Amino acid sequence: MLYLLGFIIIIIDQVTKFLAVKFLKGKSPYIVIENFFRLCYVENAGAAFGILQNKKLFFVIITFFVIITILIFLTKYSSSITSLFKIGLIMLLGGAIGNFIDRIRLGYVVDFLSFKLGKNYNFPVFNVADIFIVLGTILVMGLILLDKYEN
Repeated sequence: MLYLLGFIIIIIDQVTKFLAVKFLKGKSPYIVIENFFRLCYVENAGAAFGILQNKKLFFVIITFFVIITILIFLTKYSSSITSLFKIGLIMLLGGAIGNFIDRIRLGYVVDFLSFKLGKNYNFPVFNVADIFIVLGTILVMGLILLDKYEN
């Protein structure tokens, strides 16, 4: 049942990226909340925050390794880890697969969520997969730090 969550994350991610391409690519950003939130199309050939641009093979290999590792870990230790820990791993897995699909299919990741923080700081543009990667990572790390990941 938990794998359904991962599948839903991937579907939402890919649908929102499809919509970003369809409605935002080649157009001016769409302002949702003035001076705070806008939708804009960005092709990110790098990693988080645009670092390591144009290293597609590197990211494909690393992401493939992460996906396989999570799947093996979930299979091997499913009975001994908490449901919340599994949810964190599935969120991370769904987000990783969502961005992996883009890298394989397009050679870059489609980003479209843009926030302005404060007067002059534009937070790096991101997507739904990135949200779940971050939330999953925070959940997993928090449970590990609190020693609340095992049954």
